[in-house]
Amino acid sequence: MSDTHPERIELVEEQATVTTTEVERGRVIVRTRVEERDELVEVALRRDHVQVEHVPIGLVVETMPVVREEDGVLIVPVVEEQVVVRLVLKEEIRITRSQHVETVREPVRLRSEHAEVIRVENEPAEPALTEELPA
Repeated sequence: MSDTHPERIELVEEQATVTTTEVERGRVIVRTRVEERDELVEVALRRDHVQVEHVPIGLVVETMPVVREEDGVLIVPVVEEQVVVRLVLKEEIRITRSQHVETVREPVRLRSEHAEVIRVENEPAEPALTEELPA
């Protein structure tokens, strides 16, 4: 070997490759079946019955009554606002009518108008007005 040509060493590497292949080893069949049976089940059920009764009261109250319970009966008050109108006689106005007749003489000036229509021959008929006025 000479110094001008160094020796070469080649490196080699091995690699492994793993693969899988499906191989059928056998088959299975799965079937399902539903069985039914009747059983007697005992369950305690609570059922409430209510009775609603409207009781007219007609009482004037100052404040809203509270909901209360008496002997197992729930009492819910229902109120409404009402406008109260009072008539108060404040005063009377009394008017008395009386009549009397009196004869009176007064001088008055009266006016009246009069019209006179005169037809003129050979001209279209147009009324001519003449006024009489009081002096």
